[in-house]
Amino acid sequence: MKFSLSYCTFKAALFLLAAASFVSCGQSGGDAAQQMPKPEVDFLTVQSGTGEVDKKYPGIIEGSVNVDIKAQVSGYLEAIYIKEGDYVQKGQSLFKIKGDVYEEQVHNSEAAYKNAEANLANARLEVEKIKPLVEGKVFSPMQLKTAEANLEAAKAQLAQAKASLGSSRLNADFSLIKAPVSGYISRIPNRIGNLVTPTDAAPLTTLSDINTVFVYFSLSEADYLAYQKDTAQNKGVELILADGSIYEHKGTVEVASGNIDRTTGSISLKAIFPNPKKYLRSGGSARVILNGSLSSVVSIPMASVKDIQDKFFVFTLNGGKVAMTPIEIAGSADNNYFVGKGLKSGDKVALNNIDALADGMEVTAKEGAAQAPVAKK
Repeated sequence: MKFSLSYCTFKAALFLLAAASFVSCGQSGGDAAQQMPKPEVDFLTVQSGTGEVDKKYPGIIEGSVNVDIKAQVSGYLEAIYIKEGDYVQKGQSLFKIKGDVYEEQVHNSEAAYKNAEANLANARLEVEKIKPLVEGKVFSPMQLKTAEANLEAAKAQLAQAKASLGSSRLNADFSLIKAPVSGYISRIPNRIGNLVTPTDAAPLTTLSDINTVFVYFSLSEADYLAYQKDTAQNKGVELILADGSIYEHKGTVEVASGNIDRTTGSISLKAIFPNPKKYLRSGGSARVILNGSLSSVVSIPMASVKDIQDKFFVFTLNGGKVAMTPIEIAGSADNNYFVGKGLKSGDKVALNNIDALADGMEVTAKEGAAQAPVAKK
């Protein structure tokens, strides 16, 4: 009985000791939480002004003249006078289609033309022979009219024979295909001996004049209107090549379509660039850079902006606490955003620790040591 009482007393002591330890730990944790220091955050004081922005649009390069070379008569390819990538002059021979059948057509047409000439001469002689005989009442006037009608028919047959001869000669000429313009030869899919026809889907080759190139791209209706209103558009456009480098020459922009596409809501434009070194080739890709200006905007670093479900926020300082403020991005340049709505001159924007901040959190505010460039006034 004495053992049992001592054991119970021992258990009670252990319980009281554990409870005291628990309470002590809880108080210690609360004190630690209360004593946790406020985060130090650098802030940038923003100023309203004008910002220079650029927007990039994907484009397709085409030569100023881009011609598909196709056969105008059917036949077997007899000769190819050029190689892929060659530069050719206007009028230079490119392909030869076997033209024996067209030469024979020319010979037949020449014979028909000569026959029509002979018939016309006979009809004219017949009229000249009958006229005096009608006056002498040897032949009737009806016979003269018949002879004159035969003369007109002979004239028509001669004209028809002449047209047929011209058509035959054209077909014979078409068997030798020449360059309609000067430019660079593209791929040649056919080989000697292939049958080519005017209805072939693929051309014999494509000829491109790339001394000047067009870069076609599209703008949304809103971007197009903004570009038209922007006084900075006369500065010229730039081009980013496929390797990421900036093209050395600036270009100009023209509207390539008079209407906005109802399906896409965009309008096609073309940027025109000189190409003296022939760096740009038809079929290539590039990005067109349009320069513009924005008024009444503030500039903030991209790193200070929080993106949540395609909406943008910054943390502004308000009496020792931060407020999560929605903003509207009007454009960008380098590593900065231009803010059109949501901020005003004098607002202080958090530059760092934005992932650890929450709306209403108390912070220790510091002026940003390294401020991002602000928009120009």
